[in-house]
Amino acid sequence: MTSLDTPITTLPKTSSITFKKLKSVSIDTFHDLLSYVPTRYKDYRTISSIRQAQLSTEAVTIKGEIIKTTFRPLKAHLSMQIVTIKDPTGQIDCIWFRQPYILTTLKKGMNILASGMVRRYGSSLQLYVDEYDIYRNEGIMLHSGRLVPIYSEKRGLSSKTLREKIAIVLEIVGDTIPDPLPKELVSKYHLIDEYTAFATIHFPVTTADAQKARNRLAFDELFAIQLSSRLVKKDWETQKVGHPFKTQKNIKKIDDFISSLPFTLTKAQKRVIREVCQDLSKSTPMNRLVQGDVGSGKTVIAAVAGYISYLSGYKTLVMAPTEILANQHYQTLTTVFQNTKLTISLRTSSNKDTTGDIVVGTHALISKKTNFSNVGLVVIDEQHKFGVSQRAALKESGVNPHLLTMTATPIPRSVCLTLYGELDLSLVDEMPVGRIMIKTYLVPPQKRNASYTWMKKQIHEEDAQIFIVCPLIEESQHETMQTVKAVTQEYEKLQDIFGEDRVGLLHGRMNSVEKEKAMANFKSREIDVLLATPVVEVGVDVPSATIMVIEGAERYGLAQLHQLRGRVGRGVKQSYCLLFTSGTEAKATERLNYFASNSSGFRLAEYDLMHRGTGELYGTKQHGASDLVMASLSNRELVETTRKCSDDFMNTFQLSEFASLETRIKKLQLTQIAKD
Repeated sequence: MTSLDTPITTLPKTSSITFKKLKSVSIDTFHDLLSYVPTRYKDYRTISSIRQAQLSTEAVTIKGEIIKTTFRPLKAHLSMQIVTIKDPTGQIDCIWFRQPYILTTLKKGMNILASGMVRRYGSSLQLYVDEYDIYRNEGIMLHSGRLVPIYSEKRGLSSKTLREKIAIVLEIVGDTIPDPLPKELVSKYHLIDEYTAFATIHFPVTTADAQKARNRLAFDELFAIQLSSRLVKKDWETQKVGHPFKTQKNIKKIDDFISSLPFTLTKAQKRVIREVCQDLSKSTPMNRLVQGDVGSGKTVIAAVAGYISYLSGYKTLVMAPTEILANQHYQTLTTVFQNTKLTISLRTSSNKDTTGDIVVGTHALISKKTNFSNVGLVVIDEQHKFGVSQRAALKESGVNPHLLTMTATPIPRSVCLTLYGELDLSLVDEMPVGRIMIKTYLVPPQKRNASYTWMKKQIHEEDAQIFIVCPLIEESQHETMQTVKAVTQEYEKLQDIFGEDRVGLLHGRMNSVEKEKAMANFKSREIDVLLATPVVEVGVDVPSATIMVIEGAERYGLAQLHQLRGRVGRGVKQSYCLLFTSGTEAKATERLNYFASNSSGFRLAEYDLMHRGTGELYGTKQHGASDLVMASLSNRELVETTRKCSDDFMNTFQLSEFASLETRIKKLQLTQIAKD
């Protein structure tokens, strides 16, 4: 029996070349092909007689019988294919360019539907054809005379080929496509059935029909993510912690440690610490995400959790995405615990120490060569930069330890609960008292030179240090040689601009020793201006740096800009953020002005979500959000509805009763693991 999991290589009337193209875009099954949804539609529904055909800016469709075909060579290597058709009202020439195979397909006596634009040639009209169908009394038209789906044409796959193959799959599977949702929930949430959704998204009769289909498939996407998170959380809640913590027994020591800190905790920090302490008191392992704005004090919360682990006799692992951030955490924690007997170790690719009560490191923490015993707590900073398999490997480094993850990336709550629904969420939504607001300015091109003059004055009169960040050349998490070349050229230019002031360079292609030296020189004030790329800036903490310059600011999402801005404003002096752009596009200017006038990361993330999409919250490539084809996480109503639906499913049904849904959930989870 044919199912949606049937390999695409069994598709009839398909060449090996087409199979190769399909597989190159990850279309391996019938379901993958049906899920390759249109990006838009061309409206060829207006069918006109030849006599009625008029010059127009809108496409028309003409039905007629072929009475003549002509090949006309043009200059150079160009050629024109002319197919003359007639209907009861007249005749018209249908025009193609550089498609000689058309004349081997279309023969005299055939009836065709041709869609395109009508143009004048001399005293007559011609139809410049975009799409056509050989007209038959039976069967539907795929390419003309209707709303015609247009697909993302990658790896040589044309929209025409995709339409033809999708139509074959729909004919083969028919209405036997299983609905992943129980019929009770399909009815309760007023959804169309799965087969209708797939058939309609590809071949709608009206735009309203297409929207209904899109809504159903978007519902499926978000529902699968929501349900997957709930299943993971349910499984987590059945586990027992490997090393129970003695939180209540050590409550006085914990309070004394907090009181000994050289600063007063905010109400938000105290609230989150209470939530963490409650988790650590349970027999179920903690699985909590602490989300807080740049500079809100999340590291102190992790330190308190690490201290509780130490008092209970267990080791803590702290994992950071970069060596720069790992070194920063090591230095911060060393300072925090300087008056205690707790020891801190740093484990990176260049430092192998793992003897401390708290071990700070990068991915090296989960290398096969590293074995830890007695681990009670795992802390992961910038958790969205790590995937499922990496988190699992860290968890397995101990005996089912507590897991605390943190992120400074501001993510709207509705998005966070969707993507990270398996974690308990704590928000550090308050900034430390006394933090000076960073002044942000959008600098017009004509004031760039004046800005450099002002910066040099700040260096000489205010002892300022400056970050200058250049954007990546390509949309990638990894710096290409093209980016390195561009930033090196900018470095040479800045040396000329700043003259006697010292300029340093930091980019992702430098080795760890070079990076550490650049950062050490900046922190020790041997460098006045540090030019960097955004890949290596996350977590950099230099209190004496008071100016952040962001080149090509229009290329960043607001959440990313906010992360960059947060690298300054950490000392007692007034700090500034200057936005340089390479264009004056109105929407970009409006967005950057909004950024300049708002300091709340959460407000900025909400704005980005509504205006630029989910991917902007995470950078150039991010799991979960970027996997969504139909759904938008900015659709709060749909997000909330699918959350309720997943709750209904968990309360009433067993996943094993719904094979197609179970397959989809497993594929979603396996896809995520494969990406890590």
